[in-house]
Amino acid sequence: MNSVGKLVMRIGFLSLLSVMPLVAQIDNSVDFTTSFPFYAGEAKLPAGNYRVFQPDLGGDILRIQNLDNSRSIFVDFTPTESLQPHRDTAVSFDKYGDTEYLDRLWIEGQTYGIKADPTKVEAAAAAGVNAGQHTVGGQ
Repeated sequence: MNSVGKLVMRIGFLSLLSVMPLVAQIDNSVDFTTSFPFYAGEAKLPAGNYRVFQPDLGGDILRIQNLDNSRSIFVDFTPTESLQPHRDTAVSFDKYGDTEYLDRLWIEGQTYGIKADPTKVEAAAAAGVNAGQHTVGGQ
């Protein structure tokens, strides 16, 4: 292949990569309620009502805000994908022992979602243990 063809392919590939994170954005926000405390990133959050949104639509950071006391944290995420569109908006958690960790957010009608990046503490908790996974509904 000549050098012009290679250049065109590289530009096309880079363009494709730059578009992929856009499909995993939360358009507005997702609200959910938990009856249990959970970890998101390095922070342990109490049971309660939460709102999740992207403060910068081009970035890979989520803001999780406790609606009961206005506390908020930032969590890194990775775009993820499922084969079928999700029927409902949902927030899923992994449970190791009696400790819950935020795992994924799915948006109704979308095949793309968001996976919270696991911390070293979560990875250590997951080593050699099967995770229990469950979801709570989101709006």
